[in-house]
Amino acid sequence: MSIAYVITFTVRDGQRERFLSMLTGVLDAMREEDSFISAILHEDPDTPRRFLLHEVWRDHQDVLEVQLARPYRAAWHTALADLLERPREIGMWTPVREDRRA
Repeated sequence: MSIAYVITFTVRDGQRERFLSMLTGVLDAMREEDSFISAILHEDPDTPRRFLLHEVWRDHQDVLEVQLARPYRAAWHTALADLLERPREIGMWTPVREDRRA
């Protein structure tokens, strides 16, 4: 069963472009992973330093044991303390229903 991660980031003043650049590299790399399904990055229209990332993966254990340790994530994880105003908030969700336009 797939798993969705909903991650909220509040970026420090002056770090928005660096945050987006580093996250873009991670998103581009993870798109090639076998267990990756999708990712959507949202920006708060009222607070341009606040972002919501919605990631869907095939297997939670693979994310924990393999994906989080991928070398392309190392610089990103190290930089988060400098990039973020406060720690990111991570929620996990399992699907109940999916609807898409035909």
